[in-house]
Amino acid sequence: MDLLHNAYSTASDDEEEEENKETKHQILALSSSKRFKPDYYPYSTTKHHSTPPNQTPNLQTEAPVPGRYISKRERALFGSTHGLTDTNPNPLPPSTTSSSVFGSISDSNLPHDIMSSLRNQAEDRAQLGRISERLTITLRGHTKAVNAIHWSPSHAHLLASAGMDHTICIWNVWSRDQKKARVLSFHNAAVKDVRWSQQGLSVLSCGYDCSSRLVDIEKGIETQVFREDQVVGVVKFHPDNCNLFLSGGEKGRLRLWDIRTGKVVHEYIRSLGSILDVEFSINGKQFISSSDVSKSNVSENSIIVWDVSRQVPLSNQVYVEAYTCPCVRRHPFDPFFVAQSNGNYIAIFSSSPPFKLDKYKRYENHGVSGFPIKCNFSLDGEKLASGSSDGSVYFYNYRSSKLVTKIKAYEEACVDVAFHPIMPNSLKGWACRSEERKLKKKRNAKVKKGCALDLSSVSNNALLCI
Repeated sequence: MDLLHNAYSTASDDEEEEENKETKHQILALSSSKRFKPDYYPYSTTKHHSTPPNQTPNLQTEAPVPGRYISKRERALFGSTHGLTDTNPNPLPPSTTSSSVFGSISDSNLPHDIMSSLRNQAEDRAQLGRISERLTITLRGHTKAVNAIHWSPSHAHLLASAGMDHTICIWNVWSRDQKKARVLSFHNAAVKDVRWSQQGLSVLSCGYDCSSRLVDIEKGIETQVFREDQVVGVVKFHPDNCNLFLSGGEKGRLRLWDIRTGKVVHEYIRSLGSILDVEFSINGKQFISSSDVSKSNVSENSIIVWDVSRQVPLSNQVYVEAYTCPCVRRHPFDPFFVAQSNGNYIAIFSSSPPFKLDKYKRYENHGVSGFPIKCNFSLDGEKLASGSSDGSVYFYNYRSSKLVTKIKAYEEACVDVAFHPIMPNSLKGWACRSEERKLKKKRNAKVKKGCALDLSSVSNNALLCI
């Protein structure tokens, strides 16, 4: 029988036997694969499509999956295509960055006296009440109006500014070289607000492109984008949890976001106008929102105190006057908060239920006149500084509400002021326009976009206003 088989057998019979063996192996492989089906295919994410007629099918060029049987035909095909190069006529474009480096963000090039002031946080109490009018620093960089400024709490030599020119500028304020260290252009529309993260070198910004964006300053990359269905006008980090932040927008929607998941944790729903400002309480269990009431007759919604966890308003009759409040700020120590009113004064409220308005005390001498004028407390809480529609910075005694002094900074409205987080008498600010203007106090100095006013003749502290 062996002789007959050898005489009449052909090479094709051997191939059929090999193919039968291969088929048996494939059947065994398929039957064993039914025992475990992974939820995803860990080696390839390409979708398979049927091959059109009269077209050569694409050959598999990737490495085989470990543990799977490979037939001779597959091995031959893989070996013949192993040396082929990629002939894709439309390769993916290279990734582009939206961060421009102009200078260093390090504090290694700061003057010795500034480094000493930054490192020595304990200031002489006698120096806290001094207010001088000496211009120390002028920052130029934005091509359009600046909307917000914020000092870094962890790197106190750095300042962030958000502008209508779609950019965020990072300033190394006291650097002896280039003061404008970074320009971030991740937004494709005007930027409304910017906030430094409490941990690390990251900034959170929001704007007219209906998004909030988290950017790593050191790496110059955008790490997360939080998209919304509204223009986002204000963002604020939670005081006790740096992974949570609050956003408010044009449609009156308030949302609490978790950076770790990129999702909304809570949403605070009420028929509100555009959200103008938000502020957390000292313990972080409540927050205050200010909204535009100019288009409605419900003035009681101008200022609302919310419960963070229960998502309900604790009081909606805090401020019943028919004025919009573009800014709310809590006192750093005492149970009070203030609201800048378009009635040309700053009102003061209790931050404990029932959140009563103090009818016998207000801060009035400056003007608001429809501008988004902001105010801020000093580091020790003893002074309240406010911008003004007449271009001046007004300083009030917090406890007596009396005007201490005012400094003429611009010819047009000064819209924001920001005290330094370490040096008590340091404040910075910005004006509404980008043209050059004169600072008429003791001496003339041309200012573009922002000015730094020295508030302490001893320690070279500064005030920044916009």
